[in-house]
Amino acid sequence: MCDTCGCNITPANRQLVYRPANSGNAVTAVSVLTHLLARNNDAAGHNRMHLDKHGVLAVNLMSSPGAGKTSLLEATIDALKDEFRIAVIEGDLETENDARRIRARGVPAIQITTGSACHLDAHMVHEALHELSLDDVDILFIENVGNLVCPASFDLGQHRHVVLLAVTEGDDKPAKYPVMFRVAEAVLITKTDLLPHLDDFSIDDASRHVRELANAAPIMPLSARKHIGLDTWLDWLRSEAAVRRSRPAAGSVPGHASAPIAAE
Repeated sequence: MCDTCGCNITPANRQLVYRPANSGNAVTAVSVLTHLLARNNDAAGHNRMHLDKHGVLAVNLMSSPGAGKTSLLEATIDALKDEFRIAVIEGDLETENDARRIRARGVPAIQITTGSACHLDAHMVHEALHELSLDDVDILFIENVGNLVCPASFDLGQHRHVVLLAVTEGDDKPAKYPVMFRVAEAVLITKTDLLPHLDDFSIDDASRHVRELANAAPIMPLSARKHIGLDTWLDWLRSEAAVRRSRPAAGSVPGHASAPIAAE
């Protein structure tokens, strides 16, 4: 999708695409996409090594718009603020609405407005990281742009992908958007407090569709607003943070290519 609609070109990587008219180099859509993804992966490797150096667990939250990412963050911050130092990078096409909600919880939040780009990329996250004091962060949440397609293709330097699926969306979304749910290292089924009012969503069917993608990631039904099922999610985060603290500056994680760290 990104190679045809142009959304792979973001404010942070635009300079990697456009060249002087007299450069003499032929440019095709495929070559541009290949170049951007390669440079994105380099930047992601840099980000990951930077985070590892400071012992920070980075979690990339992905979902369709309105699945409850910000509400989940608010509930998570309230529950863990006495255990972990938390920071958030917020991605949206426009506005600082979500960042303001997070800051109201007493947590630093860096807003990235992507304009026409329907996903975050590693270059954007790199710039945001330099606005944070990573020595004062244990867990960094990256709230990606609401979209079940493009964000799955761009490594940000995170350690874990978490995908949210709201019960209002339909239990067939993992089958319809397999790339997103295949990369998930945890799947949260959100807004479960609404299940008594819905007769067309089955947690069992949604889970089956995830498993049919050969994904054994934990599936956690919860309601952030009603604080139902949050303990399983919080315990998962505690476990992941403990793993990160036990692996100082490894520079890579399974499933991601490492890259030499570039100059700051």
